[in-house]
Amino acid sequence: MTQIIFINLPVSDLKRSIAFYTAIGFRNEPKFTDETAAAMQLSESIVVMLITLPRWTTFTDRPLPPAGSSEVMNCLSCDSREGVDRLTETAKTAGGAADVNPAQDHGFMYGRSFTDPDDHVWEVVWMDPAAVPPAA
Repeated sequence: MTQIIFINLPVSDLKRSIAFYTAIGFRNEPKFTDETAAAMQLSESIVVMLITLPRWTTFTDRPLPPAGSSEVMNCLSCDSREGVDRLTETAKTAGGAADVNPAQDHGFMYGRSFTDPDDHVWEVVWMDPAAVPPAA
């Protein structure tokens, strides 16, 4: 069985968050979506769970980080530098903020970042496949 990663994100406006994640390429999975949470699937093994703040508090007593701070930084890969730019700009157009961290260009690796409407940070990277050493 393929392992699946579920990234759980607290959100202040579920409909706005569903629209944002749909705009950047995720697909809503209605079987796991209701008025308190939405499963947004990027691939067979990556699902982002958008969870309303009242529902979030049923999972943990830990406080949310204050606005403008970062608890985690999620990262998605793209097939090209242009893909990195396209996804970052699409996120900006869809209601996020682009380049919340400085862009990185190391020649063999290129990355930018964005936040979603709830200020969750996403890195977007491309790495030249020729720069990856072969498996031993």
